[in-house]
Amino acid sequence: MCLRGWPLCEAIALLIPPYVVQFWEERAHSYGPIISGALFGAGWWFWVDAVATQPQKVPFDRYIPGIVATLALLMINCVRRDDLQDYDPFDDGGFCRSRFWLFISYMVSFASLVGAVWVLAQHYAMNPEMKGHMWPGVAGIFQVVCILASGLVFFVSRTPADGAYGGYTGL
Repeated sequence: MCLRGWPLCEAIALLIPPYVVQFWEERAHSYGPIISGALFGAGWWFWVDAVATQPQKVPFDRYIPGIVATLALLMINCVRRDDLQDYDPFDDGGFCRSRFWLFISYMVSFASLVGAVWVLAQHYAMNPEMKGHMWPGVAGIFQVVCILASGLVFFVSRTPADGAYGGYTGL
């Protein structure tokens, strides 16, 4: 799952029990998309619930962090894991392009998280007339976190594959 030699991956490997890692490696292609879809649906459900229960109309600018998080999810999953793990010096830069695209994707995802926190702080926490109606701000953060966790689980659960189906040939 992790790229060898990365200190963060080695630190995480010390915290996670080996039987959990073995279970994930054996069953990731089966359970990963299910968990990812549940997280994505939960994220949007938080937001729909917050908008539906709000007494006032929620302006469109407060929808933007969730939309950007969904875009980041798509951007992250456009990269094949094979492109990140196999370095070929004769590849004409495909290795670097994939890593650069993944870096930009993570930047967009963190920007959506910052945007959700900013919406909560600016529009709900600092606004005295919205003190009792902070649920859309909190739900926006829950939405973005669930969507970004969904993208990460979906990216990690894909197995490197030689087929045209992007790692889901065993389903």
